[in-house]
Amino acid sequence: MCGLLVMKSPVSGLGCFATVRFPRDSAIAEYAGERITHAEAVRRLTRTTGKHISQLDADYYIDGSVGGNETQYINHSCEPNADVRVIDSFMIIFALREILPGEEVTVDYLNSFDHDQTLCLCRTSSCRKS
Repeated sequence: MCGLLVMKSPVSGLGCFATVRFPRDSAIAEYAGERITHAEAVRRLTRTTGKHISQLDADYYIDGSVGGNETQYINHSCEPNADVRVIDSFMIIFALREILPGEEVTVDYLNSFDHDQTLCLCRTSSCRKS
């Protein structure tokens, strides 16, 4: 994928970093992966690899760890620089502000899934810590 690189993150584990400039409101990439049902998402979330699951719509989820791309490594931030929009059944990551090369791409997604009990590690000034 052009414009993104996975490397060690100061936020948590691996992160997804911009290698090019992304202007505000521009599409960064599709959050790609296997389309699964809610029941399968709940089952996979109990595994250690279940941290790459995002809700697509009321019925389906995307597991970025199966057939995904660099976007599966996007970390959470309480002050994100990107957001996800569902367009024609595709999850597209968009820049909320200009993102410069070298910046980590982040999205506010923590605890968006009912069974996710992850604690926030973003350390921003407005961190919700939950």
